[in-house]
Parts: sequence; structure tokens; C-alpha cells
Amino acid sequence: MTSGDQLLPALRGTDVIVAFVESYGRDAIENPALAPTVRPVLDAGTQRLRASGFRAESAYLTSPTTGGGSWLAQSTLLSGEWIDSQSRYDALVAGQRMTLPGAFRRAGWRTVAVMPNTTGPWLEASYFGYDQVYDYAHLGYRGPAFSWATMPDQYALSAFQRLERAAPHPPLMAEIALVSSHAPWAPTPSPVDWARIGDGSIFDRMSARRYPPEAILTRAPTRVRADYAHAVAYSLDTLISYVEKYGGDHLVLVLLGDHEPAPIVTGADASRDVPVSVVTRDRAVLDHLKDWHWQAGLSPDPQAPVWRMDDFRDRFLLAYGSSAGPFGHPR
Repeated sequence: MTSGDQLLPALRGTDVIVAFVESYGRDAIENPALAPTVRPVLDAGTQRLRASGFRAESAYLTSPTTGGGSWLAQSTLLSGEWIDSQSRYDALVAGQRMTLPGAFRRAGWRTVAVMPNTTGPWLEASYFGYDQVYDYAHLGYRGPAFSWATMPDQYALSAFQRLERAAPHPPLMAEIALVSSHAPWAPTPSPVDWARIGDGSIFDRMSARRYPPEAILTRAPTRVRADYAHAVAYSLDTLISYVEKYGGDHLVLVLLGDHEPAPIVTGADASRDVPVSVVTRDRAVLDHLKDWHWQAGLSPDPQAPVWRMDDFRDRFLLAYGSSAGPFGHPR
């Protein structure tokens, strides 16, 4: 087993965030019905981040699931195992395979998970290697739910900043599940000034009727697609804004989707690819990824590299200097 001092030496001193954007699939930036809403957010975000000293490189990962099953995609990326069913997930969390959070923890990082839609015990958290889980009860939200999402993504990011990054802290690794772009994709919150978020009660003034995810079946497909694109654009814009305001010189962000949305949005023949980006101010961090041949900016084009999602863990560990071993070899 690889020891802690052999893991991730090229990232020491950084805060690493792995942020999953719910239902953010390749169709969001390539489908003609969706891209006119989503792609400008990514293109403008690339320029906004560049103006703040950040660079991004992007590609695609093939998810093991589509239309749902976010935990299957998240566990695939973090474990380096192809988890495409509940039985595979159950077997994974009963074992001892090292996860990305586990590797960071072994190397000396504090590890946390931000799970705003987790409203009960998450028994598998110990397997993934987290020191702290911020579920709904621990995030302190006092505003309304927005359909399936218990809180806006902006609040979840604000609470994470306040609870973990605002004060001097040891190097931090966080998994964050952004949920505002979960079906049924309406209503979507509006951005507010970060300084005014407080306990989230500011969102009370927004219409926040609660619909179940299956409500998409009662609306016209054109309306559903428009709502989906708007919700994904909100989540992406919020995360970009967070990086602008709070990123700092020592942040490394891995931004990715978990899976494509339901076929009512994409049609029956959509791929299972999701966009993935690495964002940082540290040029050396991106230099370690030269062999990946990813593309500059937040919007990968159709020729961008495509990996299986279970390849990411080992490639990431090796790129940042982890010694090859039973957990280090890429597939």
C-alpha cells in the first residue's frame, strides 16, 4: 500500500475541490436545444476566470450511469472502479479500496464532503475517507427548498467557505455535490450578493414551489429542456463566481458532471459523456497534466479527449507524483 508521503506531493499546500454538477452532461454544451444557454456561461466563465488569474483545461469522462444514480458516478470517480449498479456500489463500500479522499487524507489533507441533499445518515461516508460530512442538518440553511434541491448551490458553497476555508486551515480536500440542477429543473434560484447570503433566509423572497423530480413528465418537452439548460447554467455560473470571489492562489478545482439528464431532455441516443475541467491559478498544477492533452478553457469541443470515469483516480494520482503501486497504476 502506498504510504502517505508518497501520495500527491505536487499538490501539497493546496485546497482541492471536486465539485459534481448534477445532470451536467455533454449534451448541455453540444445539443442545439441546450448549448445556446449553457455554452455562453462556460465561455464567459473562461474569460472571467482568466481575468482573475485562473486557467482551465477540459475534456470528457464517460459516466457509468445516465438519467440518475449520481452516487454511482461519484463513487466511480473517487474509487477508480466502474460502479454501474447498486450491487457493485454495495460491494465497493464494503471493501478497502483506496479512494481519492482517502489518498488525500493519508497524505495529510483534511477531507470533507458537502452533501446538501443528504437528510439522513450516510453510513458509507467512513469508507470514502471523510473527516467531516456537511449534510443538510450541518449546513445551517434557513431558507426554502427549490423543488428537489434542499438549498441553492450558492448557499451550499457559501456555507462551505464559512465553515472550512474562511479562517486559516490545513490543506483541504472537499467533495461537493451541487444539486440545483437536479430534475425537475424548476424553479431555479437567482444569484444574490455573496455577502448577503447569511443563513439563507434571503432566498425566502424567491418563488420556491416544491415539485417531485417526476414532474418533468407533466410539462412540455421544450419547457423541460429550457428549464434544464437554465438550471445547469445557474449551477455553473455559481461555481465560477465562487472561484472568482474565494478561489485564491492555492485552489485546485475539479469541476465535472455526474451523468446526462433524463431522455426527455437529451433524447434516447445521448452519450454518457460528461464535461470535466481542472481550474487553478497555479501554472505548475496544469503543467503536470500536459500528457493528458486536455483543451484550454471550460468548454471542451467535440475532439476533446474522452476517458472512462474510472480512469480518473489513477491518472490524477500519477499526474501529481504519487508513487506507482497497487493504487497508482492507470488502467
